[in-house]
Amino acid sequence: MTTMLQETRPLPAPGPAPTPDAGRFPHTVPGADDARRGELAAFLRSRRERVTPEQAGLPRGPRRRTPGLRREEVAHLAAVGVTWYTWLEQARDIKVSAQVLDSIARALMLDRVERSHLFALAGTADPMPDTSCLGVSEELRMMLERLEPFPACVQNARYDIRAYNRAYGQLMCDLDSLPVEEHNCMWIAFTQARISGTFVDRAAVIQSMAAKFRASMAEHIADPAWNCLLKRLLDASPEFRALWARHEVAPPAARTTRVFQHPRAGLLRLNHTSLWVGPQSGARLVTFVPADEATGERLKQLSAPAGD
Repeated sequence: MTTMLQETRPLPAPGPAPTPDAGRFPHTVPGADDARRGELAAFLRSRRERVTPEQAGLPRGPRRRTPGLRREEVAHLAAVGVTWYTWLEQARDIKVSAQVLDSIARALMLDRVERSHLFALAGTADPMPDTSCLGVSEELRMMLERLEPFPACVQNARYDIRAYNRAYGQLMCDLDSLPVEEHNCMWIAFTQARISGTFVDRAAVIQSMAAKFRASMAEHIADPAWNCLLKRLLDASPEFRALWARHEVAPPAARTTRVFQHPRAGLLRLNHTSLWVGPQSGARLVTFVPADEATGERLKQLSAPAGD
C-alpha cells in the first residue's frame, strides 16, 4: 500500500479586512484624523436632521423627504458652497476655518456644548470659546457694583462685554435679554435696533465705532476671533458693510460724550471714559458719568429695580 504525502502550505497571517475604498485608495490608512472627520460628518448630519425648515425660516415644500434641513439649505444659511458642505458631511479631508464653522454652528442652531463639540471634532480653535465673565477679577466686579448708579462694564479689545453692573445693563435696554454670545458693542450697535436706536446721534456713533474697530483690527488681522466677528458683522449689517468699505480709521478715545434718548429714563448726557486695567490692547473698565445734574437724577431712576 502506497502512502501519499500531501504538502501542506502555511496559511498567510491574518491581516485587516479590506475596506470598500481599498481598491480606489490603496494608500489610505485609517487613523485618528479619519475617525474625527467621520464623527464630524455624523454629528453634522444629526444636527441638520434635527432643525425643521420652519425653525430656520424656510418653506417646507410639498416633496420634502429629509426629516430636517437639506444640505443645500444648510449651505445657504451658512453662506458656504453646497459642494463644499457636502464634502464635509462625507468626511472628506478638507480645511475648515473658524469663521465657516461659526456660520455652520449658527445655521444649525447649536447650543454652547454642541458648538464646542463641533470645533473639537474639526480640530479648530473656537474664536468664542467662553463669552461669559471668566477672567474678570473679583476686585473688578466689586468696582462695577460700587459704581452704581453710574453705568459701567469691562470690555476686551474686541469690544466683547465681559462684565457689567445693573445700570449698564439697563442703559443697554435690558442687556440680560440678549444671548451671552451677542454681548459685543459692535454687534449691538449694528444689529440691535432697540438699543442703538437710543443713540441720539446714531450715524456719527456707528461711523466712529467702525473706524475704531478697523484701526484696532490691524493688530489682530490673523486672529480667528476677530475675523469671525468681522464676518458676522459684514453678513448681518448693510450699514457696517458700507462703512467698512470706506477704510476709515480712528484711534480709541479715552473720553467722549454720548447722548441717549432712553425709553425709560429719558434724555441722558453721559461722559464715556475708558480705563485700561492691563496693557492698552487688553481689557478696559468703561464708565458712563453724568454730564449734568438732570442726567444724574435720571440715572438713579434707571438703576432702580423695576417697580420701585
